[in-house]
Amino acid sequence: MTVQDLMRMKTLAFVFAPLIASLVVGACAMAPAPAPSLYQRLGGLDAITAVVDDAIVNIAADARINQRFGSAAIPSLKAKLVELLCARTGGPCTYTGLDMSSAHEDMNIRDDEFDALVDDLVKSLNKFKVPAREQRELLAMLGQMRNAIVGH
Repeated sequence: MTVQDLMRMKTLAFVFAPLIASLVVGACAMAPAPAPSLYQRLGGLDAITAVVDDAIVNIAADARINQRFGSAAIPSLKAKLVELLCARTGGPCTYTGLDMSSAHEDMNIRDDEFDALVDDLVKSLNKFKVPAREQRELLAMLGQMRNAIVGH
């Protein structure tokens, strides 16, 4: 290789280096970040736990449905609800409870009772200022479970 060849390579490197660098940076900037999960947007495990704890208080005070929970093991119920919401919203939890049909078998839960529980949950979501978009997504997710809970 001659000195002239080395000089040409050096010149080409100076010309193309900024172009290559801008392409690399541009490619990195164009890759969109993954959208945060509902779990993340709700605030994670601590936020879900706080909402569930508050919702249980609301349910206990709600004459429309509190008799349904009289014999329930509340600490276990809370833990399963947190697991369920965590798992279904994209969090790292694994739900270890029964499927909804089996969990509510022979309870004959009515539509108005399901709606009362949702009302109590919404009170808690509002108390913790959960944004409307996240509330809609969470309630839609719960709505998908309605048929497995009501009337069994």
